[in-house]
Amino acid sequence: METLPWYIYLFAIFTGFVAGIMNTLAGNGSALTLPVLVLLGLPTGVANGTNRIGVLVQSLTGYLTFKKGGMSADTAAFKWLVIPAVAGSVAGAQMAVVLHEKFLNLALACLMLLLLYLTLKNPAQWLTTQQPNAHKLRNAKTLMLMFLVGIYGGFIQAGVGIIILTALVPFAGYSLTQANSIKSLLVLAFTIPALLVFILNGQVNWLLGLLLSVGQALGAWVAATFALRVARANVYIRYLLIAVIVFACVQFFYKFAV
Repeated sequence: METLPWYIYLFAIFTGFVAGIMNTLAGNGSALTLPVLVLLGLPTGVANGTNRIGVLVQSLTGYLTFKKGGMSADTAAFKWLVIPAVAGSVAGAQMAVVLHEKFLNLALACLMLLLLYLTLKNPAQWLTTQQPNAHKLRNAKTLMLMFLVGIYGGFIQAGVGIIILTALVPFAGYSLTQANSIKSLLVLAFTIPALLVFILNGQVNWLLGLLLSVGQALGAWVAATFALRVARANVYIRYLLIAVIVFACVQFFYKFAV
């Protein structure tokens, strides 16, 4: 295994920590980790694959922390969402090995504008504490949405959590904390096959991936604990979500333009 300067280890772990918080509470932490991996010398494809190690560990940590705090993922909702998402992730990861992402960035930038509108349109929907309705998710549109979520998650990952939260909070009535628990388990499920595709194609740097995962696990634990213990967590998480969506929108438009 290669040796890196000591400060690279600390930098990678700190980057993972911040990304773990972002991903667990809102999403788009990969918008931070992917550029850092490229900055550290990895080709884009290898950075994309390496990033999945931290996402996997962080999702597992976040879910277990939510579960320990009494916020287990809704089994009825998860079973309905996981199959199309996992199927899509395999296709998306395979696409990532061979396809250019330029025009996908344009589509995602437009999608982020739509999600920003939905997030700002009715704040009360995002701050709900009412009983969720998993039955609202059981339709063909949701299956297709989750398949597309899986494709995108397998392809590039960044921002996929935002899309999942939009499906679970305003449409199904989950609180942001409940939705984040389901999101953590769902991302874990479709990251496993995607990571395997990247491993089989030799696009994973294990050292940097494991360094990121240390920070992301810690960040996920801190974020999930915050969401469970802070009374106004839903309010703060929504503000973070808005900021992350704006950042993602700018980033995707910029990537399309250059």
